Amino acid sequence: MAEATEQSTVARNAEKNRYEVFYGGDLAGFAEYTERGSETVFTHTEVDSAFEGKGLGSKLAGFAIRDTIEREHKIRPECPFIRSYLERHPEYSAHVVSVDGE
Repeated sequence: MAEATEQSTVARNAEKNRYEVFYGGDLAGFAEYTERGSETVFTHTEVDSAFEGKGLGSKLAGFAIRDTIEREHKIRPECPFIRSYLERHPEYSAHVVSVDGE
């Protein structure tokens, strides 16, 4: 699964266990994850400072969350960026397992 706009593309790179966002063909950022059974655990997200202000972090996080849900996995947001995104998008809360195990 991939999602593209005129200048950006987001896709899951299962070989590297991460979601990647490209801008103009350049890797602009990624969200790393591990799989634990039926959970996808987001561990680290970063967007290169050269690409700040383009909304790529939100595109990356949104795509990763939607893809995880479509794969029928629960989301465990250990990464502060993904956790913050989910706090701003409560419509995904039914798919989230808290970091504390709740």
